[in-house]
Amino acid sequence: MAKPATPGSPKKLLRYDRSQYAAYLAGCASFSYGASCFIESDLGTDPLDVFALGLLEHLPLTIGIAQALFAALCIAVWAAWNRRRPVISPFVTFFFCGSLIDVARAADLAALPVDPAVLMVLGSLLCAYGSSLIILGGIGIRAMDLVAISMTEHWRIPFWAAKFSTELLLLASGWLLGGPVGIGTVCFLVVVDLLVQPLMRLNGNVLRLRNAGIPSLSVAKTPA
Repeated sequence: MAKPATPGSPKKLLRYDRSQYAAYLAGCASFSYGASCFIESDLGTDPLDVFALGLLEHLPLTIGIAQALFAALCIAVWAAWNRRRPVISPFVTFFFCGSLIDVARAADLAALPVDPAVLMVLGSLLCAYGSSLIILGGIGIRAMDLVAISMTEHWRIPFWAAKFSTELLLLASGWLLGGPVGIGTVCFLVVVDLLVQPLMRLNGNVLRLRNAGIPSLSVAKTPA
């Protein structure tokens, strides 16, 4: 069984190659712009925001704190499950992508002259592609994806099924807490969660990128 990745480990930080850094940065840029388009469409929120907004109905928190607490919980679960030390790289990705989203919104980069539904779908597709690149890079994998990867490696289930089930549980929890659910929420859940794994395979087949996040899904072969 392939050993689950340890993203952002200090000892491994300098061992990442240029293709991994390129995949990570391109992934963050794609995900952030996609999130900006999704927000601009104003047709709903993603499952994490549904949960965060639902939690705010009961606790005096902010969205940022609620999301950070959830990320910390995911990292704690991943660390305990894999008997590893907790990693901080998901938080780096969290704040990096958040900053890029702030820049895109301040500059109105996502204010495209298209129908909001088109903007919603475009945003979801870019988020899916960005997520696939971040996982391929294996550097700062998002906290929830770490848990989904562990489910894939330990339970031998498809990554898309692991990711979809965890986000569906998150969505249901947020909805029960009183979080808002709309057509955009459903679009994000279906498009992003179901397309990340096929897009990872596409990047491997077309761009020959090694899957550093989920080695068992890598298609890049070393010549004999």
